[in-house]
Amino acid sequence: MIRAVAFDVGETLTRDDRYWNSWADWLEVPRHTLSALVGAVVAKGHDNAEALRLVRPGIDIPAAYREREAAGRGEVLDETDLYDDVRPTLATLRQLGVRVIIAGNQTSRVGQLLRELDLPADLIATSEEWGVAKPRPQFFERVREVAHAAPGETLYVGDHPANDLFPAKQAGLLTAHLRRGPWGHLWADDPDVAAAADWRINSLTELGAIVAD
Repeated sequence: MIRAVAFDVGETLTRDDRYWNSWADWLEVPRHTLSALVGAVVAKGHDNAEALRLVRPGIDIPAAYREREAAGRGEVLDETDLYDDVRPTLATLRQLGVRVIIAGNQTSRVGQLLRELDLPADLIATSEEWGVAKPRPQFFERVREVAHAAPGETLYVGDHPANDLFPAKQAGLLTAHLRRGPWGHLWADDPDVAAAADWRINSLTELGAIVAD
């Protein structure tokens, strides 16, 4: 029985279009250029932040975040950034009596913005708020703590094999790999993903039937 479902954020619940477009505008490069570079570093298995370093070698990313905030060009998140299946899926899970958690590698600012959207979730937390980021085991220890359920009754849903699927599995959680975004599509049929995922899904709406089964 699944008693808790925890969700990654970027490219699981939210689209990353605005995020990367804003960085391209800040760095004064065409949006397509940065998008292509993100795809290139993803294909190599590197952290997507490497795309920023390719555009601006030696960039201090935390400092650049602060500069953007000071210039009034910081992170923005609203209803249009959510995938269409997010609200109905979260609502369905709540109706099924499941504890819904949102926990991803995001800033405190994004945590605040997500909470302002009044999503049907029991808890919203980010890596910056917790002081630990995926794929470190301590992040998933926190997920286990806030789930209020046994690891084998807690499902973690995400698109990124290295950040979501594999470490969640190692933590003893159930896992669902979502075919969405660059990472989700690129590794959807990878044998290691197939072996580690308890479920492979194309839409969050599939989770209702998984939980109710």
